[in-house]
Amino acid sequence: MELGLTGRRAIVTGGSRGIGLATARVLAAEGADVALVARDQEALDRAAGELAASSGRTVIGVAADTGTDGDVAAMVDAVVAQLGGVDVLVNNAARPNRGTLTDDDLEAEINVKVRGYLRCARAVVPHMAAAGGGAIVNVSGIAARKTGSVTGTIRNVAVAALTKNLADELGSQGIRVNVVHPALTITEVVPPLVDKIAAARGISAEEALDVVGADVALGRIMTAAEVADVIAFLCSPRAVAVNGDPVVASGGMKGSIHY
Repeated sequence: MELGLTGRRAIVTGGSRGIGLATARVLAAEGADVALVARDQEALDRAAGELAASSGRTVIGVAADTGTDGDVAAMVDAVVAQLGGVDVLVNNAARPNRGTLTDDDLEAEINVKVRGYLRCARAVVPHMAAAGGGAIVNVSGIAARKTGSVTGTIRNVAVAALTKNLADELGSQGIRVNVVHPALTITEVVPPLVDKIAAARGISAEEALDVVGADVALGRIMTAAEVADVIAFLCSPRAVAVNGDPVVASGGMKGSIHY
């Protein structure tokens, strides 16, 4: 399916690795020019260079901390100056969820994953509106639908609530906003987790992956590239009928029914 993204200008936060970088690969392959955003300029430069070479599109790396107003404003200004505007925003930047309950940890996670998403949305909306519309996809997580981490659940439910509010507010300007809930996904952080499970149970890494995927209807966890395909579709004008609602990119979590 041609997604209609040729010539679109996209910002992907948390874009130097994992789901963010995988999403940027799909967007560039579909013809979009992409700004990768993260805090590490060296990692961004490597990722941007590789992606530009493989896709033939303009790909830039802009270092920014989405937890600060000034960094976000400067980042969007830099992207607009270099790409000419913004049509797509993928909010993916987040601190690793430590699962702890301290006030400082909760505040830090919300500042990046909730307030940071709002900061980025506020900064790009004027540019999207001036261009006649756009798409924002907020990457949240399956913790919005399950217990086990109070901080993880709070921040992910908050992202879903933020998404619906933004969708209702911005729809009249042609701007769609959706939220994607990945479950545990194969990225750079998974091998240490699998090794830990394998060591604790005295099993191989392959068997540990089976353990991790036991709650998934497809019998395995998704890859970053598979989740990225879902995100890229929501970024495209082909997804115009989807607005304000969550999309779960998990391979099908067993048990609960959501309707």
